Parts: sequence; C-alpha cells; structure tokens
Amino acid sequence: MDDEQIFDEMWGRTDETRSPYQQFKHWFDDEDPSHLRAKQREADELFRLTGITFNVYGRAEAEERLIPFDIIPRIISGREWQKLSRGIEQRVRAINAFLYDIYHKQEIVKAGRLPEKMISRNEAFLPEMIGVDPPGGVYTHIVGIDLVRTGDDEFYVLEDNARTPSGVSYMLENRETMFQMFPELFTQNRVQSVQNYPRSLRRSLAASAPASSGDHPTVAVLTPGIFNSAYFEHAFLADQMGVELVEGHDLRVVDGRVAMRTTRGYKPIDVLYRRVDDEYLDPLNFRPDSQLGVPGIMDVYRAGGVTIANAPGTGIADDKAIYSYMPEIVEFYTGERPILENVPTWRCSSADSLAYVLDNLEELVVKEVHGSGGYGMLIGPTASKKEIAAFRRKLKARPGNYIAQPTLSLSTVPIFTRAGLAPRHVDLRPFVLVSPQKIEITPGGLTRVAMKKGSLVVNSSQGGGTKDTWVLED
Repeated sequence: MDDEQIFDEMWGRTDETRSPYQQFKHWFDDEDPSHLRAKQREADELFRLTGITFNVYGRAEAEERLIPFDIIPRIISGREWQKLSRGIEQRVRAINAFLYDIYHKQEIVKAGRLPEKMISRNEAFLPEMIGVDPPGGVYTHIVGIDLVRTGDDEFYVLEDNARTPSGVSYMLENRETMFQMFPELFTQNRVQSVQNYPRSLRRSLAASAPASSGDHPTVAVLTPGIFNSAYFEHAFLADQMGVELVEGHDLRVVDGRVAMRTTRGYKPIDVLYRRVDDEYLDPLNFRPDSQLGVPGIMDVYRAGGVTIANAPGTGIADDKAIYSYMPEIVEFYTGERPILENVPTWRCSSADSLAYVLDNLEELVVKEVHGSGGYGMLIGPTASKKEIAAFRRKLKARPGNYIAQPTLSLSTVPIFTRAGLAPRHVDLRPFVLVSPQKIEITPGGLTRVAMKKGSLVVNSSQGGGTKDTWVLED
C-alpha cells in the first residue's frame, strides 16, 4: 500500500496539522520527550494495577494480557462526529426494525430484498424468537458499530456488533488514565465527556424493563465467569452501574420470574444484561450441557417476565453475510439512503463472486461469516503463498462460510514511540444505547490501533492496542 495514499488523521495527506489536532500539537511540541516517555510508562503501570486485561484463547500461552495503551489521543471534530452520529442512529434503527421483521412477518423477504435462505439457513437465526415481542420492542439495547476511515470525509462501516459488544470498559479507563496524567489537556481542549456511560447504561436498561416492573426495576449483569476473556469488563460495568454481577448458578426461575440468590432469599430481576452467548443461555431450550445459563429463562422471557439485553437471536443482524445486505436493509426500513456506507463485499456463496475472489485472493481480505476477534481471516496483501493456498482450499470447501472485501487504505493516527510520533492504522467502535424512548451515542468510543508498523489488524487478540478518543465541542 502506497504510504502517500494513506490519510493520516493528524496530518491529512500533507505536513500541515489538521484543525482538530492543532491545539494538541502545540502542547506536544512544548513537552520534553523524556517526560512523555515517563508518562507512557506510568500509563502502562496504571493499567497493570487496575487489572485491565483480556484472555487469549486457543494458544499455548493462553493467559491474561495487558492491552497496550498509547498516550496520543485520537481527535475527531464536532462536525465530523455529527455526521457519524446521524449515520449510526439510522443504522441502529434499521437493525432493530430488521430484527422485529424477521422474527415476525418477514416483509423484507416477501419484498424480494433479502433471499429467504439468508435467514432460514443462518446459524444465528433463532427459531425460538419467532413471534416474541421483547419489552419496549428493543432487540439491541447495546450496539457497537465498527467504523474505518479512508479520507477527510470518508467513513465506512466495517461491521455491526449486535450480540454482546465489548470494549466499553477500555474506552472509560483510557479516558480516566489520560485525565489523571494530563489534566491540562482537558482544560485546553473542549473534549466531550464519556464518563456518564455507566449511568446512561443503567438508565437505558431500566427504561427497557417489562411493563409489569415497578418504578425501580432491578438490573443485573450475567457473566459466564472469571475465565471469560471479557470478565474484567463484566465486573467493571456491574460495579460502575451499582448492580449485581451474577453467574448462572446464582439465578433460578421462581414463581414465573427470574430471581437471584441473596442473603435474604431469592430476589426477582427485571432486566438481565447478559454477556453469555445464546446457545448457553438456557439449557432447557438450547444446549442441555450448558452450566452458564438459567434453566427456563426463555419461557419467562417469552411470557414478558424479564428483559434480556441484548435479546436472544440478535446475532443474525451482525452476521457478515447479512452485513452485505445492510444498504438494502437500511433503505427498506427507513426509506432513506444509508448515510454511512458499507465496505464493498463479495458473498462467496455466489458462484460469480467466488470465482472473482479465488482469482484475486492476493489483493483481498477474506473473513468467516461468523468469525470475530481477527481469527479465521486472510489479509491477502500480507499473506504468504502457503497461507493463500490453504485459504483457497477452505473457500472451495465451504464458500458460503466466507465473504471478501477490498483492502482499504485505513487511516492512520500517530502513536508515541522512542523515536517520536509514528503512524499506525486504527478503527473506531462507538457504543450505542437503545431504549424504547431514545437512542444515545457516546461521543467517541473505543479506538483500536495496530501497534505493528504496516499492520491492518487492530484486534487486541492479535497484538493491537487502544487509544483515548476525543470528540471536540464545536
């Protein structure tokens, strides 16, 4: 990829500092590099003391690791954020409407805008949700929309996270760390706050409680337990919201309600923010060997006795094959053209698309339809001939399991190195809260950064790091 074609968010494509970064650049130029290096070490130590870790699975060294944090913020202007917010809200509304439709009348299929097999043959489609009306009509209470940038005014949606999007704890801790270390930056720059997220999350979840709940609904966070890769986040959010963190063995169905064990007996729960996958949620309805869920919770849910956030079956909305239909989905349910564009996508289930992908593997990014975390994908331009040959065999064996996309010139943001500022590729995951009354988008989100020079893979499981993301007041 030609470096001159890559848009840098601090410098653009010239040597002039872009306006969102000008105030920060003046400050940076006046700082002693040795002082900044000390601050970077201090940040690393803060993360270590706080215990901000994640687990890596499927490797010999599977263990808790610290996510690298970089002290150079990513800065977005208020004008840029306004456009992104409009596009994100439009997309989230469409996703919720789509989920209601496919679990009810499937009008989008009847209209010929989406092939029926994309639903009926989709592993993420949950027949148990057919005809179920979630409280308040909300399926995706918490959404993460992954965005990439390729130019001054060019943003694309890379993927939608509608099941159990993670990473918000890193967004909050990144901001807290920067605020502790560089308080002067927040007096010099008008940075919009993200610290109200836990309060907003609790309020949004409570507003989505069943109609039968009282004025003060009981909210709890359901975690698979300490061995889950995102356990730090589950415990962090429960603590920040002031609600109970529970595991499946803490819950049972009592008198038609989901209740948690307390020192005073079992107490009913109105809203369960679950971080357990669908198939493990209820051993009576899904996997009978699950030790993580609650026997009978789906029966209570179908009867309207509890809100599960996000709703079971939402995974079909972030399936990568469905993603390729998102422009049609947005237009079908909103009557508007998408404000935020998709990355062009080839569905390998199509014979013509498969032929094109096989002929151009060296230039494309190929992803598993249900993959996540940067696993199970091929980045053609950086892959070896052996890796490409192996992937070619996988594609021919199961073409419907893959989609392919062009290798975009992802924008870069500087990171702090011993030699000074150096560009690295980034993406952005804004977090969206949906309740029956409103949609709230936290100003900023989680910026993930590829710490290796030239790498396009930002996932923490693949060595990526994070940055504080600033959205400026206009």
